[in-house]
Amino acid sequence: MANAAFLLLITVLATTSGIASATAASSGAQWPSARRSRFLLAGGAAPLPLSAYECSKKSAEACLATGTTCCSGQCVDTVASAQHCGGCNKACKHGRTCCGGRCVDLLSDKKNCGTCSNRCSSKCSYGFCDYAQ
Repeated sequence: MANAAFLLLITVLATTSGIASATAASSGAQWPSARRSRFLLAGGAAPLPLSAYECSKKSAEACLATGTTCCSGQCVDTVASAQHCGGCNKACKHGRTCCGGRCVDLLSDKKNCGTCSNRCSSKCSYGFCDYAQ
C-alpha cells in the first residue's frame, strides 16, 4: 500500500513539473530586467524621473532632506555618512564614526561618548563617561 502511494506521488509530481515547464517555454514571454518592472517596459521611451537618492549637477535640488548633498550622483547625508562625512568623498578612518559632519572616536571623545552627542562632564573612556579604571 505504501509503495502504491509513493508511486502515485512521484507520478503526480513528474506530470505537474512537465506541464509547468511546457507552459513557461510555450509562452515566449521575455522577462523584464531585474531593475525594472514589467509595467515600465510597456510604457514607451519616456525618461524615468530621478529617485529620492539620485541626483546630478543639473538637479542637485533633488536632494531635499536637510543635510543631504549630491555626491557622485547619489544624495548622501554628509552629517552622518561615514563615506561622506562633512562633504563628498571625505571618508572616516577605521574606528571612527561620523557625528555632525565630523569623524570622531566614540570610545574617547568627550562630546560624543559611546554615541553621537553624548557629552561627558570629565572624560570618556571606552565609550563610557567617567569610567573607573
